[in-house]
Amino acid sequence: MSIDTKIIDAKIICAGFGGQGVMSMGRLLAYTGMLQGREVSWLPSYGPEMRGGTANCHVIVSEHGIGSPIISRDATAAMVLNLPSLHKFEQDLLPGGLLLINSSLIEERGSRGDVQPVPVPVNEIATELGSAKVANMVMIGAYLELSGLFALTAVEEALQKVFGPAKASLLPLNSAALARGAESARAVLAK
Repeated sequence: MSIDTKIIDAKIICAGFGGQGVMSMGRLLAYTGMLQGREVSWLPSYGPEMRGGTANCHVIVSEHGIGSPIISRDATAAMVLNLPSLHKFEQDLLPGGLLLINSSLIEERGSRGDVQPVPVPVNEIATELGSAKVANMVMIGAYLELSGLFALTAVEEALQKVFGPAKASLLPLNSAALARGAESARAVLAK
């Protein structure tokens, strides 16, 4: 599989059930972009229930000013953690866009032939690491490996600032999840 890498301007949709860490994914990507000196926006959207309902966010990371935080049919990537999100957001990708699919929960690979579906078993990897809570970090690691938007070390630096000293003990697990996500993406590329 060949994937176009080294994205400079990214329009990313993160989507899944409430409680899967979708908003945290978006905030972390936006914060990392800010620390890297980029223009960023983060726009969250929640379904009627906070936990178990739908949740998504739009993240834009750019070298240029951002006119609108809304992504409408021009996403460069979508990271979908559940089947309803695949059905809803696949249509918003640009041709050639990355469609990262949580293959632990989604058997489908999407219906469009002009996007790049990438199955990533995020729940399985997170469970192997010892905590289902890091599934979102696995997905970010896979996305970063495929897109080249940031180095994993840049996200780890942002995590250090987000967690602070009080939650520093969570850094090794989250770093391992990012690395395993990147490893999973490399395995997909090798096919």
